[in-house]
Amino acid sequence: MPTPPTRLLLVDDDVAITDALAPILGREGFEVAVVHDGDAALASVRAAEPDVVVLDVMLPRTDGRAVLRTLRAEGRTVPVLLLTSVGEAGERARALDDGADDYLNKPFDHGELIARVRAVLRRSVRGRPSLAGAGRVRSGDLLVDRVSRRAWLGTRELVLTPKAAALLDYLVTHPDELLGRDRLLEVVWGFDHPVGTRAVDHRVAELRRVLDDDPAAPRWVETVQGTGYRFRGAVEPSA
Repeated sequence: MPTPPTRLLLVDDDVAITDALAPILGREGFEVAVVHDGDAALASVRAAEPDVVVLDVMLPRTDGRAVLRTLRAEGRTVPVLLLTSVGEAGERARALDDGADDYLNKPFDHGELIARVRAVLRRSVRGRPSLAGAGRVRSGDLLVDRVSRRAWLGTRELVLTPKAAALLDYLVTHPDELLGRDRLLEVVWGFDHPVGTRAVDHRVAELRRVLDDDPAAPRWVETVQGTGYRFRGAVEPSA
């Protein structure tokens, strides 16, 4: 039997954006439905149960973050990629705290959007809470409490700087995904922080020291030469 197409709900009030994106996503093998406001998005998810939602933040009637909070409050685990026009780290952190599986800042490259959607789908299991929506996640004997920003390796609590804790949070919720330094810089430091990519390397080095992780034979954080980093361990939600 042929594999059914992945059903994607695209939610944006800008018709020019949806008219451009929907055919591109269709050519990539997605079965695309389009709505233009938050109330219609909620109705569509409840009725059709799509495999993934690409959701703009700025929507009429009910905004995207309110849609996301409602879906999570209803126990719906559909993966959601949030589109935002705001570059501040605090806004992105709130989006992830609301239960977004990932976000993409406008304007964006179509190829980047497709790559993010596929990465979100690889991490998701239908009917199970996403890593991004879990309060705690575990990888072997590494436990990360995402609410309190605390982590333990076995019985030992890890002492991390705030940036290293935020970096660990993003890494463990995006396992086996190649994360470029620019992406990590954007997520953890934000556009409002004029730091270079070496800041990412310094915080990765901090994580490795605390985790006793050998960069030559990494258990947790792998360096992808010339590109960025990848979290190697299998990760699952934890009680």
